[in-house]
Amino acid sequence: MAAAAAAMAAEEAEEALGLFTGIGLSEAKARETLRNGALSALLRRAVLQARSALGPALDKATGTLLYNAAARLKDPKHLGFLVGYIARREILTDLQLSAALEYVRSHPLEPLDVADFERACGVGVCVTPEQIEEAVEAVISKHRAELLAERYHFNMGLLMGEARSQLRWADGKTIKNEVDLQVLHLLGPKTEADLEKKPKVAKARLAPAEKQKVAVVENGDMGTETKSLLEQLRGEALKFHKPGENYKTEGYVVTPNTMALLKQHLAITGGQVRTRFPPEPNGILHIGHAKAINFNFGYAKANGGVCFLRYDDTNPEKEEEKYFTAIRDMVEWLGYQPYAVTHASDYFDQLYTWALELIRRGRAYVCHQKVEEIKGHNPPPSPWRDRPVEESLLLFEDMRKGKFGEGEATLRMKLVMEDGKMDPVAYRVKFTPHHRTGNKWCIYPTYDYTHCLCDSIEHITHSLCTKEFQARRSSYFWLCNALDVYCPVQWEYGRLNLLYTVVSKRKIIRLVETGAVRDWDDPRLFTLTALRRRGFPPEAINNFCARVGVTVAQATMEPHLLEACAREVLNEQAPRAMAVLEPLKVTITNFPAPKALEVLVPNFPADESRGFHKVPFHQTVYIEETDFREEADKGYKRLAPGQPVGLRHTGYVITVQNVIKDVSGHVIELEVTCTKSDVAEKPKAFIHWVSVPVACEVRLYERLFLHKNPEDPSEVPGGFLSDLNPDSLRVVHNALVDSSVRSARPFDKFQFERLGYFSVDPDSEEGKMVFNRTVTLKEDPGKV
Repeated sequence: MAAAAAAMAAEEAEEALGLFTGIGLSEAKARETLRNGALSALLRRAVLQARSALGPALDKATGTLLYNAAARLKDPKHLGFLVGYIARREILTDLQLSAALEYVRSHPLEPLDVADFERACGVGVCVTPEQIEEAVEAVISKHRAELLAERYHFNMGLLMGEARSQLRWADGKTIKNEVDLQVLHLLGPKTEADLEKKPKVAKARLAPAEKQKVAVVENGDMGTETKSLLEQLRGEALKFHKPGENYKTEGYVVTPNTMALLKQHLAITGGQVRTRFPPEPNGILHIGHAKAINFNFGYAKANGGVCFLRYDDTNPEKEEEKYFTAIRDMVEWLGYQPYAVTHASDYFDQLYTWALELIRRGRAYVCHQKVEEIKGHNPPPSPWRDRPVEESLLLFEDMRKGKFGEGEATLRMKLVMEDGKMDPVAYRVKFTPHHRTGNKWCIYPTYDYTHCLCDSIEHITHSLCTKEFQARRSSYFWLCNALDVYCPVQWEYGRLNLLYTVVSKRKIIRLVETGAVRDWDDPRLFTLTALRRRGFPPEAINNFCARVGVTVAQATMEPHLLEACAREVLNEQAPRAMAVLEPLKVTITNFPAPKALEVLVPNFPADESRGFHKVPFHQTVYIEETDFREEADKGYKRLAPGQPVGLRHTGYVITVQNVIKDVSGHVIELEVTCTKSDVAEKPKAFIHWVSVPVACEVRLYERLFLHKNPEDPSEVPGGFLSDLNPDSLRVVHNALVDSSVRSARPFDKFQFERLGYFSVDPDSEEGKMVFNRTVTLKEDPGKV
């Protein structure tokens, strides 16, 4: 039996191979086509239909049109219609075929308007040689001066393009021949000069800052956006549909009501792009959410649209007001303003009404299977799936009135999802007061039910979500169409993950409960509140998301790439100051003044036009312990007996005269003399220092986890809590910083010269400043 089936399949394949080579495909191309079952079935239908009209011998041009029609047609139901035009020689060129394919894609409902279709595809249009001659003559006349000046170095493609734009259905080869003929008549044969290659004009290169950023005016304010992000999101860069053209998206389900609903949608939105960022208010946003925020708000902004911030508040047990506030704060901190702030709970009444309608249409039913029974992808079918509509309506009303306990009844939708999951739950019973609706409801809708309907209510054009929601796309389309409401398009993109961290709410809660971190905003985490507290500028996070790109594949990145983005931004934004983490007292015995001098220090040494700040320079200064050695090794360039150094910004060089030690032999003070740098020999190095300083605490952070993937049992068998880095935080209690930062407020940022970038922590109080190290300087190790 199996042998007979195999023989029959081989015979069919051989027959198809003959059909495909018979229309001009090479044997290799024909065999490649056979490997694509869907394409070979369509092409076989097309060839057989054409042969029934034209006979067994099809020329190569017709064969090419048939192949392209089968390969490029999105909806196979139109294949016979298009092949009929090809077989009747009414579609003769690939240009006509492209127009025909676009027309049927843009008009998904039957029947097609044949007269309109033929006008759109140039059927029956005859372009005469005289028309081509006149069109080319007009174009050459327009560019006559440039042609005479540049001769054959002129871009002849421009002439071709303009002539084609006037005669859309003209044969391209005929136009080219006419252009060549008329140009030859005007210019004569090519000379030796014409045959020389045209010298290339060097393009003006943008400065790095110009290349990275582009000015954008929004709501009257000037801001900067990472150019690459806007380029990735603008216009057709992502191949997304235009508003109102949802039906052009592959897989989008068209119903008899679709076009009317889209017409209403366009009347409401005016063709505006609308997106939404829909977080659950039961935790703090993390770095992965930053990509979602940038994608949703950025896509709308790049295309002149708007973005909603919609809280998915359908799970009252886990929602707290602090999460609502923190989420909005982070969205605005990243530089985005929501068009409107909405809640799924705003629509609870409408969602309930639609649930009743779904039951009436026979698309939903009340089920009593336990949660454990319907978990997974192969649960037993519900014995209540076919219960009468009236019975489900009464039981659903009982659910709403609280007559069922939690887990005793659910409302389920009658569909099979893409991942095989059957009849997802639409409503469940929860006797938990809601933070906004109080005790009005004891049934709450699920994500699968709520999300697409809220998108529909808000007339979202592009419902952008991460790849794990792809399995829910079919239910998204199904539910909107089952209720005959406007159906947006769901587009999926890849998540953004970072190595050496965890971002799940459950795991962060465990870290807080065990004391491994202080709270959700502990600077060792990669929540957005933690990154802000550590000192990461929002521009750096946005630039990082732009560099990762809008990819379909999941992106797992190294933290140092985010740190590099932070350095780039902080280098431009963070004014310089001087701080000493491990102070060593230095007394200048020949200090040139009876009291402290004032030293001007540039805020940004590379651009002194951005101002200066003053710091005192006193007889007593403090330097880093590591900037002094009693014996200078080869290659050591800083302070040592017999090896002077310069003090940055002072104009003085100091030389060690005496080393003072405590009883244990530890160096506690240096006595030095100073010399003006313009008369002293140039030192090998200049070091930072502080004088009359401000005492502060400095917190130095390293990775929280030792392994790249702390959640991976193969890497960390003991679980993520066993992988904590014991050196992830070092607190320097007695650091000193120059007095220029005394008035700094929480989240103000500085570059401490030679040490790194630091941010003022909210724990700072009167008399005790606290700084978090954001990132170290990207510095040549040889200079340290």
